[in-house]
Amino acid sequence: MSAPTSPADLYRHSLRLLLDKDISAWVALWAEDGLMEFPFAPEGWPRRLEGKEAIADYMRHYPDHIDLHDFPDLRIHRTTDPQTIVAEMRGTGRLVESGAPLDMTYIAVVNVRDGHITSYRDYWNPLAVQEPGTDFTGSSR
Repeated sequence: MSAPTSPADLYRHSLRLLLDKDISAWVALWAEDGLMEFPFAPEGWPRRLEGKEAIADYMRHYPDHIDLHDFPDLRIHRTTDPQTIVAEMRGTGRLVESGAPLDMTYIAVVNVRDGHITSYRDYWNPLAVQEPGTDFTGSSR
């Protein structure tokens, strides 16, 4: 089955893949020249990932460190650009290493072209899941 192509449907599909811990399928939703940005990243964390390969490297171990259970309260807003959406949501689950609960609010600005994510600005607070010496994927900094 091919992925949905409307920005809202593609985004919902991407969230399902994260919940299923299917990172390779999630990365496959990205354009080769995709750009992922973290405007609130603290010092020493990546603020910008350029290209599908860099995004894949960053996300590869995500399920080993964050166990997502749900994205309640999802609201997707259309913009004047039909290929751009703004998503508001909560992510709930747990941090794998410590077992601590995760309940975080996110806002994302997502652009889609030809059925692939071309840019994703993730406005979340990485400090809410920070454990000493790790980034949000659990990789050593």
